[in-house]
Amino acid sequence: MPDHTPAVPPSERPIRVVSASPTLGQRLQQIWDHRELLSYLIRSEIKVKYKSSVLGIAWSMVNPAMVLAIYFLVFQVFMKNGVPNYVFMLGAGLVVWNFFSLTVNTATSVIVNQAGIVKKVAFPREILVLATLGTSLVYLFIQFGVLIALMAILGHAPAWGMLWLLPLAVVALVVLTSAIGILLSAVNVYMRDTKHFVEIGIQLWFWLTPIVYSFQQKLSPMLHRHGITWIFFLNPVTPIVMAFQRVLYAQPVVTSTVAPHGTFAELPTWSSLTYLGLLGGVIALSIAGLLGAISVFGRLEGNFAEEL
Repeated sequence: MPDHTPAVPPSERPIRVVSASPTLGQRLQQIWDHRELLSYLIRSEIKVKYKSSVLGIAWSMVNPAMVLAIYFLVFQVFMKNGVPNYVFMLGAGLVVWNFFSLTVNTATSVIVNQAGIVKKVAFPREILVLATLGTSLVYLFIQFGVLIALMAILGHAPAWGMLWLLPLAVVALVVLTSAIGILLSAVNVYMRDTKHFVEIGIQLWFWLTPIVYSFQQKLSPMLHRHGITWIFFLNPVTPIVMAFQRVLYAQPVVTSTVAPHGTFAELPTWSSLTYLGLLGGVIALSIAGLLGAISVFGRLEGNFAEEL
């Protein structure tokens, strides 16, 4: 039976734009040229979040301080897990994870949430993702300061000789998070369920990362028996967390504070060069992932206005 559906004039047909233009180099240059906009968005986000609050940005210190205090009471006073200064190992991991989870969750929805700006103003949209990362980075340093203050109050010293690993760990964390955030923000424009999957995935990811438990005590022996320890390092956040823990906790071998007393390895007794290699691998893979994410973002960006 012939189809009598009237033909849609070419001028009224929806246009799908899939283009590799501008090139990756040009996109990177555009992001750099808009660095002042990025700085402005970061400052604005922080000001808006704490507008009209009495303590202002000090609230960013209260929350991590309360969390560390609660964990200290639970694991060191009430449950007595036997790991001396456990709050510092846990705190080192939480500093990393809070930044990672907050940025990824926020970045995934940022393009959709800022639809009005995206459809009306011409600028590299990756800036919106990088602004969420910059804001989270401010909170990271605040939380790090709270942890350092607690270490000073309780007289816990870091591993001074390995302190130089922290800047590398922060670089690895920032580049990795940027790559994931930029990619997910573009995908979420087309598939709005992405943000819900990310929220669930982040919760699962937390328990696959040695933060509440230690890599050495819980998973390493089991994986070592089967010769598959390398699987644990498929999680790129793991080396970053372990580097933070090794520097700030500074006690790879500890003596249990509860019966039966005994000495055990809470963290791997690796040299700083081993951690350097792990962080270098994460940085290299994250840079490749970031460049790929920006390329994908550029190809999908052409249809953002239509999808939003």
